[in-house]
Amino acid sequence: MAVNRDRRARRSARPVPLLVAVLIVLGGLLSAGPAGAAPEPGPPAERPAPAAATGTMRNPVNSGPDPFVTHFQGRYYLATTQGDAVRMWSAESAADLLRAEPRTVWKPTDPSGDRMVWAPEFYRFDGRWYLYYTASDGVDEHHRLFVAESEGDDPMGPYHHKAKLEPPNHVGEFAIDAAVVRHGGKLYLAYSGLNAYQHNGLNIAPMSDPWTVSGDATALNAAGGCPEVREGPAFLERNGRTWMTYSACDTGKPDYQVWMMSLDAAADPLDAGAWRQHQGALFARNDEAGVFGPGHHSFFRSPDGTEDWIVYHAKTTSQNTYTDRTTRIQRIGWNGDGSPALGRPLAVGATLDLPSGDPGPGTYWINDDGRSNGPGGVAYTGTWNSGTGCAAQCFFGDDHWSEAKGNTATWTFEGTRIALLSVRDTGNGYADISVDGGAPTRVDLHDSIRKGEVVQYVSPQLPSGRHTLRVTVTGERNASAGAAFVSVDRAEVWTD
Repeated sequence: MAVNRDRRARRSARPVPLLVAVLIVLGGLLSAGPAGAAPEPGPPAERPAPAAATGTMRNPVNSGPDPFVTHFQGRYYLATTQGDAVRMWSAESAADLLRAEPRTVWKPTDPSGDRMVWAPEFYRFDGRWYLYYTASDGVDEHHRLFVAESEGDDPMGPYHHKAKLEPPNHVGEFAIDAAVVRHGGKLYLAYSGLNAYQHNGLNIAPMSDPWTVSGDATALNAAGGCPEVREGPAFLERNGRTWMTYSACDTGKPDYQVWMMSLDAAADPLDAGAWRQHQGALFARNDEAGVFGPGHHSFFRSPDGTEDWIVYHAKTTSQNTYTDRTTRIQRIGWNGDGSPALGRPLAVGATLDLPSGDPGPGTYWINDDGRSNGPGGVAYTGTWNSGTGCAAQCFFGDDHWSEAKGNTATWTFEGTRIALLSVRDTGNGYADISVDGGAPTRVDLHDSIRKGEVVQYVSPQLPSGRHTLRVTVTGERNASAGAAFVSVDRAEVWTD
């Protein structure tokens, strides 16, 4: 099989090893309560650009899908789908979520719902946190909704099992993606499950408290760009209406996208006819920015409460795949008619202003061509290819790659931690990565399809000061790879 050494049509990478995936955390969670008033900003710039390190950040913030974020008592809390348990990441700055250490906050033990743990969301009611999640016995069709309750007033628990959530008219039926909204002073459970319109269709049911479904679910005939799925409901309450956004199309498709229905503040959520359908996708693929399948999202407020932000997953490949879904965040605005304006999903690596009131992380970037907005750079030994053909899939549209055994790329930086990001592809092999001359960590950069900028490695926490990180081409590859290329693109450095 011929290998395209230019890698613009291909490049390697397979799923990140578990330890790396655990380190390369995060992203976003949803808000713990209704969002308040906010200004009406336009969408941020779509291309990465040099900017002062203070007050800025770049995506992704986590390597997982199905994100939910909230800000509580000075910290962000994020959860994403992890499969075997619910894990959270927490940081004072949104830019620090990527380097935050994960904590397992809940691991189901009942065999009927201890596997395929998806889409956690958590909300605060009366000084306790309620963790809603989807789980099964290992069979997708057996997915059901569950809620765990915190022992105290800490989003990270500890938690104990509280209840299984089933409307009386859907007992024993497939259900995923729970979200809770307070409308007219009452609680309601929204979720995706069986209804008359889709196998994964939107339903809403009344709740008498955060763990009890108190009546039948109402099916909503929600529109979408594809016929098969309506899932991941999320809510904003503003301007006299409850806005329910949701994802349509299968999440593996590049056309996975966000649509919306809304409800007047005085209307009954259980009256299907009271919901107004808004036509067209609010948030969809942005090919120019290399963003595909943006969806399964939630909303959160900036630390000072003046801005609204969306957290969502998206991919860097246009192929149909459930892998490569990473968590990103960006600010949203509001239209003149009072509806939310989500804008367009931004390229991975685009420089964003931090949420208002965010204290800032002390982070900066180093590009593969040596440009940086902080102290440091990168030096190469041996012959490396370089070019700008990867466009939106790379930071500043360029990267370096080599398959010659023994070639090195050495990053010099001043800080306490460094993360490396680059493209994965079918022709990529193994890299050895070492910090300050220590024992190397072997990382497989191969994947069965080409993927744009991926977090390949996050270093351990280091003492503050000057350090080096060396990437060595091994010339080796796994049996599925077409070549042994190693690529380098962007480094993110933390200084605190």
